[in-house]
This record gives sequence, structure tokens and C-alpha cells, in this order.
Amino acid sequence: MPLPAPNLDDRRFQQLVDEAKRFIQQRAPEWSDHNVSDPGVTLIEAFAHMVDQLIYRLNRVPDKNYLAFLDLIGVRLFPPAAARGGVTFWLSGPQEQLVVIPAGAEIATERTTTEDAVVFTTASDLAIVPCHLTRLRRHPASGPPADLLEGVIDGRDMPVFQTTPTAGDSLLVGLSAAVPSCAVLLELDSRVEGVGVDPRQPPLVWEAWTGDDWTPCELDRDETGGLNKPGDVILHVPAGHAPSVQAGQSAAWLRCRLVEPEPGQPFYVQPPTVRAVAVSTIGGTVAAVHAETIADEMLGDSEGVPGQRFLVARPPIVADGEPIVVETSDGDTWTRWTEVDSFAGSEPFDRHVTVDRTSGEIGFGPAVRQADGTLRQFGAVPTVGARVRIKAYRTGGGRQGNVARRALSVLRTSIPYISTVENRGPALGGVDGETVGEARMRGPVQLRAQDRAVTAADYELLARQAAPAAARVRCLPAGDGSDAGGVRLLVVPAAVPDETGRLPFEDLVPDDTMLATIAADLDARRPIGARLVVEPPFYQGVTVVARLRPRADTSAVRLRSLAEEALYQYLDPIHGGPDGQGWPFGRPVHSGEVFGVLQRLPGVEVVEEVRMFPADPLTGRRGDEVTRIELDRHALVFSHRHQIRVEER
Repeated sequence: MPLPAPNLDDRRFQQLVDEAKRFIQQRAPEWSDHNVSDPGVTLIEAFAHMVDQLIYRLNRVPDKNYLAFLDLIGVRLFPPAAARGGVTFWLSGPQEQLVVIPAGAEIATERTTTEDAVVFTTASDLAIVPCHLTRLRRHPASGPPADLLEGVIDGRDMPVFQTTPTAGDSLLVGLSAAVPSCAVLLELDSRVEGVGVDPRQPPLVWEAWTGDDWTPCELDRDETGGLNKPGDVILHVPAGHAPSVQAGQSAAWLRCRLVEPEPGQPFYVQPPTVRAVAVSTIGGTVAAVHAETIADEMLGDSEGVPGQRFLVARPPIVADGEPIVVETSDGDTWTRWTEVDSFAGSEPFDRHVTVDRTSGEIGFGPAVRQADGTLRQFGAVPTVGARVRIKAYRTGGGRQGNVARRALSVLRTSIPYISTVENRGPALGGVDGETVGEARMRGPVQLRAQDRAVTAADYELLARQAAPAAARVRCLPAGDGSDAGGVRLLVVPAAVPDETGRLPFEDLVPDDTMLATIAADLDARRPIGARLVVEPPFYQGVTVVARLRPRADTSAVRLRSLAEEALYQYLDPIHGGPDGQGWPFGRPVHSGEVFGVLQRLPGVEVVEEVRMFPADPLTGRRGDEVTRIELDRHALVFSHRHQIRVEER
């Protein structure tokens, strides 16, 4: 139990007024009118109001002392983190010249009457490289390759796979130039020759050569039904696309490869054909961040004394993992100063600075008096009159940057040849800055951990500090789901549901950058000999099939939407569960509680039937009907394609 904080004076306004009136009866009994209309009582109430304010300030003294103590042990408020995501720029049409999207280009959401626009900026330059078709080859899984370009130029139907299609057969498309991070349009003309395949799910994958291996491309659109009819194919090429030599021919290669069919998936009996192929670049994707970059900001002039402090113009500074570069100059040359966490290890001539990203304060080294009376300088001091500037920093961030897919649609920077812009995936990672109340709760835990990961709680605390964008972190102690002496850390990233409340499964898998950041931070803090694995948890898919009867005044369409939204919200690994704080790790799912969620919906007269099935969120395969789905002790639930039927009256 924590020690109770003292309330130095618990009196309030009315108590002060009543006490003053009782004192008047003792000292001035002739004053008998104590009504609020009396001028003297008005003065008493005025002074009581001022005393009440003084008492409030007095009772804030313990809080001030507590925060001063947190400051002494090095607890600083966490700055906001900026959301990040890919933004795709679409050209108005294929261009013959290079189109460059500069770093710092602004993209925003639509502004409404109640909400301001959320602005993102591109993190780097994007080059949309023009290209055209130079090679077209058929590479069977076994056998010699064949050139198809001459036949296509003559307008002949050329089989893209061997006579009996086999997994591993490929169609190689050679481009005139590498198009990393670009969107490529393939215009194909063909006949329905690929007999046997389901055009809705053809066993094909599109890949690009990235220097060392073939990397999958993201398929944006395929109108050909598996190369079975004329249409367009739009591919998003990975960033590492590079030219290479394949079978003695040089080009920047894309390929369409046959893969082994899934159980129940039809396969080609005869190969599809093409008679015309045209390739062009129609867009590109670049990373964008919910923050604005401020470059070469002047902070002021140095006074030549230790412990100087400077403030940036637009705090807070977004915590993006990049060190802040501070420069000083006595003339035309700028000298770089390095950011450090503290001056404890700084020598008198080390050009070190500290940065408080929440307040935007830049600090130079102090001078500390030693026991023998001498002064020791921790870090160098800029000379008198030296100009101080910060090379670049980012300001912004917060949870409002976690926008859903296709929410960014307004181009605020004028760029030639760009027609539309969109984010094909949600922006993730935005976290608000830490509040004082949250720091008060974190202080005792951090004081105990001392930046050392020993207990499971230590690992979880330090992992949250290393990656604020992680929504949930669960540490499995050694021997609990891991090998003896090994520690597993399960990380759930922050994900943004769409307008129906659904979470895309791929958004629940943390990216390699987040996992690497956590692993690198904890690697320096774990005990010697402790093995650490940082990975996502296991997700158990759940599909609910329900039949509802609406009330007489309820729309069936509206009720179906409400029911689906309620199920996706309740069976949510981040925001669901009985308490709305995320589904508890290992908690089983009962059909009875699903029944209760649906029955509580407004407009539901009777829940006729509830059926529940375990499902694989990757393949979509559904298991047998059950009334209880057991979860591993360290697994989470995931909603997968609920089906709601509302009976019409």
C-alpha cells in the first residue's frame, strides 16, 4: 500500500465562511444580520474565496515535491511519437520524363466542420521512373526458356507457360529501367486459354528482382482473371528493384510465377496466352510521417557560461529515433555537437548536449563543485557570442495521426503530373506525449528497474519506452513458453480499425523496425546469458455466425451493421475484451458471452441463433462449430469474417 499523501488543509469555501460567522458572534454580538445581502458578509465571502485558492495551492506542494523528486532521478516526460505510413502518388498519365516527389511534400485528410485536417509530410524523395517493355520470356520450371517478344510484336498468341503448366513456370517481363517503389501498369491482351483455373483466385504471384532474390510485388489490381482475358494489371514494385541478367539478357525484371495451389484451389490445365503487352509507370509510394520538419533553426547566441539552455520555437520534438544535431559557429564554419542522455561521462572538451524533446530544451554541460572546492566542467561550453542552431528536428505527432487507409487524399503541395494521392494502408505508430499523471505512475517502476531488465515487468516497461507505438507488450519469463534461460517478448502494434471496426490482420504484425528497435534496446539491459526473442503473439481467429430478429421499428440493414461492429469491437486484441482494454492473453471465448453482446444491442428483439467457429486468420479456413474456443495462455483473439443474418419481418 503506498504511503498516503497529506492534505495540508482540508477546509473549503463554505467552511471558511461558517467559521468566520461563528467568530463574529463571539467578537461582535451586536452584528446580528448574517444574510448574504449584508455588505459585511459579502466581504467575508470574498476573503473566503481567496483563502480557498491559497489552500488549493498549498495542497499542491506535495505534488510539486514529488515531481521534483522524479526530475532528480531522471524521469522525463515521453514526447509524442509520430504515425508513419506509405503514401501513393498517382500520375495523371504515363510520363516520358522522370517525376520527383520531394521530401517534405504535404498530404492531408479531408477537413470537416468538426475536425481539422491531419497533415503528413513525405520522409524522403520519391523518383517515379518511366519505363517500357524491352524483354518478354517464358521460363518453364524444367526446360529451356523461350523468347516471346517477337511473337507478341507480330500479334500472335504466345503461351506464357509450358504446354502442361507446372508450379514454378514463370513469365518474365523485362523493363527498360528499374522502378523501385513505383506502381507499374501492365496492359495485357489475351484469349481465354488458361482452362481449369478459377479467375477469382489464380495460383499466381508477381515478383521483382531486388539484387539478391525475387521479392513479391503487391498486386493492386488484376483485371485479367489470371491472364485469361484482356485487362490491366497494376503492381507495386518493392524498393530494392534492380536490373540484372537473366538467361543472358539484361533488363529490370518482373515475373509472374505459378505456385502450388491451395487445397481446393483449381490449377491450370492449359496455359494462358498473350498477344500484346504494354508496360508503363503510373505512380509511386513513399513513406510519410505525421510531423513537420524544421530545418536550420537559430536558437540564439552563447553567453560563454556553463549550463546554458535554449528552447526550440515549436516543441515538442517528435521521438523518431534520430539524434538531434546542434551546431555552433564563431564565423563561417559550423561545429557539430553530439546529443547524449546525460553529462555523467562527458569530459570538459566533449561537445555534448542534452535534449528534452517534450519541452524542446537544448542544454549544454554544467560546472559542478567538487569536494575539494574545485569546479569540474562536464562537457564543453560554447564561446561567448557563438551562434547556436539546431540542424533539423520534427514537430507534431500524436494519436490523431493514426488514420485509416485511404484517409489521406488531399495533396497540399503542388506537384506537376500528380492527379491523386492516397494511403493504401493505415498510418500507425502515433502516440500522445506522456502526461504528468502517467509519469507519476511510471516513476516508482523505473526507480526499481534502474534501466535493467530482470523481471518480466522490467522487460515490458523498457520495451514500451523503446517503442511507444506498441499497443501491448507481454513478457514470457524463462521456462514459460520458452527455453530455460530464454525470454520471449510478445509485441502487439497499434492498429487502426476501419469504419466497420475491422482490424486488418497484417496490421497486427509488428514490422521489422519495431522488433529490431526493442531487441537492440533490451539487449544492452538484459542479464548476461539471458536469451531474448522479440516476436508477435499467436492470434486465434474466431468467426461468429448469428441470426437475429429485429424489433418492429428497427431497420434490418442498420441492425446487421451494428451487430457486426459490436462483434469486431468485442473480439478485438487491442481495444476489446470485457473491460475494453484489449482481449486478455489466454482468455477463452464462450458462445454465451457473444450471445450477450448481441442481445444488448438496441433494436434486437431475440437472438435466434449463435454459432462459433475457430478460424485461421491467414488462410481463412474454418474449423468445426464449438461453444468454447480455448486459447493458449499467451495467445490473443482475432475477429475473422463474422456473418450476421437479420430476419425480415
